[in-house]
This record gives sequence, C-alpha cells and structure tokens, in this order.
Amino acid sequence: MVEVYGIPNCDTMKKARAWLAAHGVDYRFHDYKREGIDETRLRAWVEELGWETLVNRRGTTWRKLPEDVREGMDAEAAIRVMLETPSIIRRPMLDTGEVRLAGFSQTDYERLFG
Repeated sequence: MVEVYGIPNCDTMKKARAWLAAHGVDYRFHDYKREGIDETRLRAWVEELGWETLVNRRGTTWRKLPEDVREGMDAEAAIRVMLETPSIIRRPMLDTGEVRLAGFSQTDYERLFG
C-alpha cells in the first residue's frame, strides 16, 4: 500500500492527493499533525534521500527557526527538528515500500505509476 505523508491543508498535498485519486492509486494518508513521524522511518529517509531533500526550506516553519539552528543544520539537527516539528518535512512524502519521493511532481508520479 502506498503511503502519503503530510498535512491535510497543504496546497501541494491537495494536488498530490487529487492526482493519485484521478489516476486510481490507492493510498493511505499519514497526517503528521495527528500521527507525528516515527524516528526510525525518518532516519531511513534521511539516509536514503538526505536531510537537505527532506527539510522544506521555503516554508514559514523554516523561517521561524532561529538563525543559528538554520545555519548549523546537519543530519542530526535536521532529524531533531523534523521530529519536533513534522510540518517542516517537505510534502508530500510518498512511500511505495520500494520508492520514496519527496514533494509533488506530476512527471515523477506519472513515471512511477504509469
């Protein structure tokens, strides 16, 4: 089962979920705000994709971080921040069990799902 991680009111999440529905892709939605994120899973994503890919540096959550935290960010600091504030994780995070994609790209989704 495909899992889609994010927060429900995010515009990018809405686009991704609409695309999945329109293309008949069954998925389970994991709401960061209600369910949080498992540290083991997050560490695996960081190892596979890199913390730089996972941290959304365009959003207000990033801008609200103290400057010294932003400038001193490394993998461990990023993991701590993402565990404390999952809304800083790039959305959506799609996990097929074999493939993980951070963010929504219609091209990537078409390539993955045909």
